[in-house]
Amino acid sequence: MPRPKGLPKTGGRQKGKPNIVTADIKALARQYVPSVVTELARLAQEAESEQARVSAIKEILDRAYGKATQPISGDDDAPPVQHSIAVIFKRPDAG
Repeated sequence: MPRPKGLPKTGGRQKGKPNIVTADIKALARQYVPSVVTELARLAQEAESEQARVSAIKEILDRAYGKATQPISGDDDAPPVQHSIAVIFKRPDAG
């Protein structure tokens, strides 16, 4: 049953309080960062597979400078795609 309008929200995490589980997992993962970055650097230089080297380099750059932005743009020669949805309500037959 929905909450009546005007009543304060109840339950859930307090506003501004961090998620403890997420913070714990992040803290645990951060312990491995130096060795992981070292391994990525090693792979970027020594991996036999070019694909592995490129992946390692990409991960290092993403972590160091952030992921590259993906601009949202359309085709200059084509008009924008427009979608429309029609909802039709029918009463059941009173038969």
